[in-house]
Amino acid sequence: MNIIDTVLGTPLGYLMYICYILVNDYGLAIILFTLLSKIILFPISLSVQKNSIKLVKLKPELDEIKLRYDGDKEKIADEQLKVYEREKYSPALGCLPMLLQIPLVLGLISVIYNPITHLLHIDKASIAALALKTGEILGIPELGAAAQIRIIEAVNNPVYKAHFADLSGIGADVISKIQGFRIDFLGLHLSATPSFSDFSLLLLVPVFAGLSALALCIFQNKANVLQREQSKASQWGMTAFMVAFSLYFAFIVPAGVGLYWIFSNIFAIVQLILLNKIYDPNKYIDYSKRPAKPVLSKEEIAAQKAKKKADREREKADYKRFYSYQEGEKQLVFYSEKSGFYKYYENIIDYILKNSDIVIHYVTSDPDDAIFQRNDPRIIPYYISDRSLMSFMMKMDADMVVMTMPDLQQFHIKRSLVRKDIEYVYVFHYPLSTHMVLRKGALDYYDTIFCIGEFQFEEIRQTEKLYGLPEKRLIACGYGQLEKLYDSYSKMQKVENKQKKILIAPSWQPDNILDSCIDKLLSALLGKGFHIVVRPHPEYVKRFGARMDAIVQRFSDYEGGDLEFELDFSSNDSILSSDVVITDWSGTAYEFSFVTKKPSVFINTPPKINNPEYDKISVKPLEITLRDKIGIQVEPEHLENVAEEINKLLNSADEYRENITAIVDKYIANFGRSGEIGGRYIIDRLNEFEAKKRNEG
Repeated sequence: MNIIDTVLGTPLGYLMYICYILVNDYGLAIILFTLLSKIILFPISLSVQKNSIKLVKLKPELDEIKLRYDGDKEKIADEQLKVYEREKYSPALGCLPMLLQIPLVLGLISVIYNPITHLLHIDKASIAALALKTGEILGIPELGAAAQIRIIEAVNNPVYKAHFADLSGIGADVISKIQGFRIDFLGLHLSATPSFSDFSLLLLVPVFAGLSALALCIFQNKANVLQREQSKASQWGMTAFMVAFSLYFAFIVPAGVGLYWIFSNIFAIVQLILLNKIYDPNKYIDYSKRPAKPVLSKEEIAAQKAKKKADREREKADYKRFYSYQEGEKQLVFYSEKSGFYKYYENIIDYILKNSDIVIHYVTSDPDDAIFQRNDPRIIPYYISDRSLMSFMMKMDADMVVMTMPDLQQFHIKRSLVRKDIEYVYVFHYPLSTHMVLRKGALDYYDTIFCIGEFQFEEIRQTEKLYGLPEKRLIACGYGQLEKLYDSYSKMQKVENKQKKILIAPSWQPDNILDSCIDKLLSALLGKGFHIVVRPHPEYVKRFGARMDAIVQRFSDYEGGDLEFELDFSSNDSILSSDVVITDWSGTAYEFSFVTKKPSVFINTPPKINNPEYDKISVKPLEITLRDKIGIQVEPEHLENVAEEINKLLNSADEYRENITAIVDKYIANFGRSGEIGGRYIIDRLNEFEAKKRNEG
């Protein structure tokens, strides 16, 4: 307490002393002190107001980053930090007023408990003598933290007046100062602490503290630039907390501090009015262009909560069920990030089911994964959410784990701590290179890679040599998804489009076609004899639905009859029935061209480079080298002649068919046999594991 009294109490005591000299009333001095503290700290509050407005302006961009990099907390933090630095926004500044409130309250408590020091400016020796005499009179050797309050009460008590009259070393002026000092304010003893054991006017202090907090929160919910952004549930949740806290706080501190708290809340309302006048959020934030917050009915909210609760219970049961198997009972685990990833495993799983008796434990982080609808006794599905995945994977006790998720050991998915001999197998979900799109180190902790083709061997071996990594098992597996698309295409009835069908299928990465040049591109294509279909990436619609809606709305009045937006992704028929695909960096174009042997058009928006050191590998990524071989590249600034270029492509269809066929033969291994290659490898390796266990046993 001595440190608090020296560091906080002394400077605040001088401020309170000035207030007391001005009004000569203890309660009014506290109110004036509260007002002066708000005035002194007003420049900081103004800075916080500006900072908060910046954050609200940035909110759409920050929300987009969260959606774009969903699941990658490190990337989200990095990208948001870049935005903060660019806009000179300080995340810490918003906490400053609350942090300053703590020393103010602590210092004020010191001042209230020590008014003889801070307000009457009586020397320490005199205070010590007065404390000693008061202790003798009251029969209390140690007066404690409230010593000066007890001194004031004793000196002003007529019964004890004679005891202080001839106190050695204490002048009459000291006693006179103390006798003229009043701790009461409007009938309230400001040094006392409210209590239910004493039903007095003091109980009004906590009541008014709670009411003032309620008034402040209600006003802030309407006028504070940040709190306006919160949901009603969050606003009223914080209101309930602040009211409850204010009530509790006013019951554990002297009534003088409670008085400070009441008027601090009242002055905060006035301060917010002034801040909004000086730095009006409406001048800097265009609320009319901000997407409306979705409003859910009580039934929808209740249904969401019920589903989340059911999913949590189901996850607990699945977690327990997975680890209820004895050691050695789980050979093979597949992990899927979400529904739809099964297609990358399907050929391999089908082969395993047909050619072995291995039971597949299929773990997914999607509670609605289609795998739960598949009734195969040898595929056992489990739901494990992202939040539980780290602990789940670190306890893994299977012989082999197969995944399409890169960055093993880099983020939340770790290798097992229980078994060091688990073989981790990576399966690609795109048919291109490894070193530009994947992050640095994305494959480092895998033991085996099911490669699309031998072109990936050289990329991976160079990476291993460059960073001194142990060699992995590289299997020229192929690409099952391409085979499935080819089967679908082969079974399709081929009909020549009267109007050549141009499919625009962008990626969802930053600066994609939809965000950078869709209007200009459509302007160059519409009315040129084509049928244009815009098919956004499903993730784009999921994450940036309002943005997609705005694009559709812009063309809602177009009556040319040659434009449609395809937002149903349940079928790939529209892709395979197209004559040309236009994309930026989406893998859809390669799948389209590799299957149909038709050309694609690549708009050179900024590439997706997740590994800034990719150029240390001498092999050029196929994402770059194949663009000119299976189609053409067009700069976003030069789209005016794109229709003419597409007609040239269509006229060269036979030439492109031959070129693309040769490219597929060169780069895609074991076309038609990827499931057999991958499945046979897994079966053989698991048999080796079993043989090893028998020998060791």
